[in-house]
Amino acid sequence: MSKVSRQFLIYTFIIMTICWGTCMICSFNNFSLEKDYFLFVPYLLGGYSPTIASFIVLKKNDKVKSFKEWIKNVFDFKHGITSYSLVVILSVLYVLPQCIVAGYDKGAPLYAMLVMVPLMLLGGGLEEAGWRYILQSELEEKYPYIVATIIVSVIWWLWHFPLFYINGVGQEGHSYIAFGFGVFGMAFALACVRKCTNSVWLCVLLHCIVNASGGIYKINDGIPGKAVMAGIMTAITLLIVYLNDKKKIFR
Repeated sequence: MSKVSRQFLIYTFIIMTICWGTCMICSFNNFSLEKDYFLFVPYLLGGYSPTIASFIVLKKNDKVKSFKEWIKNVFDFKHGITSYSLVVILSVLYVLPQCIVAGYDKGAPLYAMLVMVPLMLLGGGLEEAGWRYILQSELEEKYPYIVATIIVSVIWWLWHFPLFYINGVGQEGHSYIAFGFGVFGMAFALACVRKCTNSVWLCVLLHCIVNASGGIYKINDGIPGKAVMAGIMTAITLLIVYLNDKKKIFR
């Protein structure tokens, strides 16, 4: 693992541990985000730990010269219709198998995505400034693509662990194992986007769409739906990466 990757993980997990650790301790003492709003400060900072660590580490190692350059690299909007179509296709592949296998309840109307997707920049999307911008790319320089993606998925899964013990967050009371299958499938989807398009922004967008879809399709919790999705996503994204390596569809 490169120096940049190591530093990124150290900073990310230190920030996360301090912030979400504070939330966990408060939760064990009957505080909750639903009524104790001061907890949103450490909760949000913990969620931004990969984003914060990304800028610190890239600046420290002269990978970016300024915050403006970092922002420009994260929000690289200029991509073709095929690249944006890939994001839409993978979003559907994340949601549809789970809806079929596990079932779902209707949430907000579909057009609410127009508001919810931008909001998810604050609700998970900007994590990609770390996980896929730095970690995925750095690991692929040392390991095969599949191995690198699996490593990222495990680290990303472990990073989420404290959320299952914080009162008032979405993960509270849900299956950590089932969540792991979801992370695994998403890791391959996001790695595919990064590999095929070399874009951080499109990874951010996919993350935002998937997170927002949870407010539209309230999928029943459980391992089978997530496991089926993870299997389908892995197989299809590996095929997409293979075809793109041969024909450069997305570049």
